[in-house]
Amino acid sequence: MRRVYLDHSATTPVRPEVAQIVLEYMTNKFGNPSSVHVYGREAKQGLEKAREQVAKLINAKPEEIIFTSGGTEADNLAITGIAQTYANKGKHIITSAVEHHAVLDTCKNLEKLGYTVTVLPVDEYGIIKLEDLKKAITKETILITIMHANNEVGSIQPVAEIGKIAKENGVIFHTDAVQSLGKIPVDVDKMNIDLLSGSGHKIYAPKGIGFLYIRRGVGLKPLTFGGGQERRRRPGTENLPGIVGLGLAAELAGKEMETEMPRIAKLRDRLIAGIMERIPHVRLNGHPQERVPNNVNVSFEFVEGESLLLSLDMKGIAASSGSACTSGSLDPSHVLMAMGICHEIAHGSVRMTLGKANTEEDIDYVLEVLPPIVERLRLMSPLYQQQRKECQACTLKK
Repeated sequence: MRRVYLDHSATTPVRPEVAQIVLEYMTNKFGNPSSVHVYGREAKQGLEKAREQVAKLINAKPEEIIFTSGGTEADNLAITGIAQTYANKGKHIITSAVEHHAVLDTCKNLEKLGYTVTVLPVDEYGIIKLEDLKKAITKETILITIMHANNEVGSIQPVAEIGKIAKENGVIFHTDAVQSLGKIPVDVDKMNIDLLSGSGHKIYAPKGIGFLYIRRGVGLKPLTFGGGQERRRRPGTENLPGIVGLGLAAELAGKEMETEMPRIAKLRDRLIAGIMERIPHVRLNGHPQERVPNNVNVSFEFVEGESLLLSLDMKGIAASSGSACTSGSLDPSHVLMAMGICHEIAHGSVRMTLGKANTEEDIDYVLEVLPPIVERLRLMSPLYQQQRKECQACTLKK
């Protein structure tokens, strides 16, 4: 049976070149970067080279990059660190209704500590309105945290404009770029970004490694204590194999973005067009143009999403219902709900995210397998049967 992996927004396989350098730093170059002997110095060189590679991908300076365990820790550190550092200036934070829970839950925790949080609504595509942002800013506002690309529907927020508004009002701007990094250009200077979160396993590096960009001059209190690593902002012995893997993956992503992403976008558009042509009662979620190149999120009316995913899995196709971080939840997606999609349709949503290994043959296979699965599941739906009878009755009347 053919196997097709369409869950690259959940995680990506480690690239062979990346796996090779990770192994090298787990076996031969295993030193502690804080040690002064030759093993330590060798490890330190790898650490700093990775910092340069990551910085280059977002047009930052190497000293503005600190390594974390992943995107979630980076988001937590950015938001809580800024809140604690600038509490004397104000205690107001602005975010959006479609953020990853790494952001939303951190903001909720800060509310328990006396901070106020404004959660901006989004339009039908999952994008905030800049006028809403301008109105929400007060003298107490210390941080705006709005993601770059949404992890479920792929919509891209107007980050450069958000950064400009933040700068004009003297507010620090953080963006979660976990899903955009390596897929679309990110320039922290042009976009007026003060802090940016990234994750390794979304760009073909290992899991358990990420980074936070912190613009020079921005204060940030640490969440952990006990060492001088990462300029005391993230103490603890560095995950060196993961870091060098992330560095190489970032370098390769930057080099290949111009050619690889148009190829993947072409496959995405082929998949979307094929679904729309072959299956009735389908809605494309997210912005039709302003979306990352690899994201397809569709809602099938009269279908239960989990049943659809299991049926696809039996045919060798791996997809998801949304964020992998909320896969155990029975609640409908908070992103789709914020976009105004009703419970019934939200429950019939599937996210398919493409990657380097996907081909036109993969897309053709999905388009061959998916329609009969949807039809079979709909035939089990009383609502679909009722809708068919009503349509037939309308046809007979004509």
